[in-house]
Amino acid sequence: MKQKYLECGKAVSTHGIRGTLRLESYCDTPETLAKLRTLYIKNRAGEFVPMRVRAASVQKNMVLVSFHDLDTVEQAIPFKGTVFFCDREDIKLKKGGVFVADIIGLDVIDEESGEKTGTLSEVISPAGREIYVVEDVNGGTFMIPVVGEFIKRIVPEGEGAGIYVRLIEGMRETR
Repeated sequence: MKQKYLECGKAVSTHGIRGTLRLESYCDTPETLAKLRTLYIKNRAGEFVPMRVRAASVQKNMVLVSFHDLDTVEQAIPFKGTVFFCDREDIKLKKGGVFVADIIGLDVIDEESGEKTGTLSEVISPAGREIYVVEDVNGGTFMIPVVGEFIKRIVPEGEGAGIYVRLIEGMRETR
């Protein structure tokens, strides 16, 4: 079952004296996070608590967010380190787009042979490029850059679910 709430950012510091938080974006772009009007935090009971966004803007790949009912730096400081969530329905995916949370754990399958090569364990984004980290069926891990040359199609659910790839020689060498 798909998760209703998805991690979308983390408060790394405060900004100014009026309770603004500086968020590292987990979205495909910081602009996506800045467009959200409600973010959620998880309380100790594991329930998602809405926080209404008063204003948000992008500054150097970070998102500055001020919330209603959060007016001073003293009120904002306890949120430092907090992971924020969004309702998946509040983000419009591009055609063919998927949420990372929906593909973690999918089988990685060779497009030509149909052979399972591994399982997607993580998506990393060094220098703004996505890379899939795959747990190889033979042990170890290998990485696949997320480009059309290697990622042929993604079927996130149902029969035939998986990430279909075309790998080049040496790409599957594990570490």
